[in-house]
Amino acid sequence: MRTLLPSHTPATVTTAARRRHIIHCAGKRSDSFSIGSSISDWQSSCAILSSKVVSQEQSDSLISAVNNNGAGISDLNLVPFNNSKSIQSKKPLSISDLSPAPMHGSNLRVAYQGVPGAYSEAAAGKAYPNCQAIPCDQFEVAFQAVELWIADRAVLPVENSLGGSIHRNYDLLLRHRLHIVGEVQLPVHHCLMALPGVRKEYLTRVISHPQGLAQCEHTLTKLGLNVAREAVDDTAGAAEFIAANNIRDTAAIASARAAEIYGLEILEDGIQDDASNVTRFVMLAREPIIPRTDRPFKTSIVFAHEKGTCVLFKVLSAFAFRNISLTKIESRPNHNVPIRLVDEANVGTAKHFEYMFYIDFEASMAEPRAQNALAEVQEFTSFLRVLGSYPMDMTSWSPSSSSSSSSTFSL
Repeated sequence: MRTLLPSHTPATVTTAARRRHIIHCAGKRSDSFSIGSSISDWQSSCAILSSKVVSQEQSDSLISAVNNNGAGISDLNLVPFNNSKSIQSKKPLSISDLSPAPMHGSNLRVAYQGVPGAYSEAAAGKAYPNCQAIPCDQFEVAFQAVELWIADRAVLPVENSLGGSIHRNYDLLLRHRLHIVGEVQLPVHHCLMALPGVRKEYLTRVISHPQGLAQCEHTLTKLGLNVAREAVDDTAGAAEFIAANNIRDTAAIASARAAEIYGLEILEDGIQDDASNVTRFVMLAREPIIPRTDRPFKTSIVFAHEKGTCVLFKVLSAFAFRNISLTKIESRPNHNVPIRLVDEANVGTAKHFEYMFYIDFEASMAEPRAQNALAEVQEFTSFLRVLGSYPMDMTSWSPSSSSSSSSTFSL
């Protein structure tokens, strides 16, 4: 979905309007959200997209008038309609103005779920160095930010080496029409943190994301902490909550950067149960990238069949016959047809659960073997969709390191 700017929307925003916002849902409707506190703030943020059209001097006065509800049309200093010379000197808005194709990692607006200091923000920085990270309060809002041209990319976790798949994001991949254009694998380095001066023996509660709590469960027990464990929306959000409310009997599990941002003291460093704790993130964009064969590529697909899961063996055979390695198979309930009824003699009506299957395989869609494999898969399935064909993350990482170097594997 592309958002077109209204004729009265300013083309640039002031410095105050450029400050970072966390994008929130504004109600129960999944397709509604706002930036800041009013529609004018939302329009101002959207106006960043056309920053080359009107000069900074004009836009400052325009935004001031738009944000003041009592301002009249005469105060907007608009170009007179009958002044053909002035009109011709202004370039009309176009798709290229709204969302130019930026070079890799430069001037990209990347949406992620969480608050500053979250691991998703670190993944965005690793994939797109020097990008403008846009925090969102929910995964679905990150999808919407890209669809509405507020962000150029979204970075979302899909699986962890200890906690497994993030099912919510697999469902959102199918619900929305964004394309996977890259991946990044980020080592997760958890720290136990609290307000300065707080000692471990005085703690009564530890809060973090459910995955963070699960990944540090055994270490917390070894530390002898007899504390309640409470789940919150994200790891960095737990640190922010403690700092904002000055809670001295509670610790958070989050990254070292979160402790630095929110002024917390690290009580224990590297408390994850397994040093090889890695989260895989995918990068999403409005348009797919062109597959190539000069570097390792991965392709992600989702499929289903109206007659159930009996075709799974045939689908897997299509890849095995062509020596294509699969890196992941994930099944999710088919929300459109969750149960299939089958009449059987002398037994009655049998109920079969219906699933969608997600598969990642190591091949580019530019390779004939991948194209032939999907052509065969299409014969066996009633639904097939390519989520993306994108470069694999081939960067090396150290399990003991909490920092990640920049890379160039996503587009």
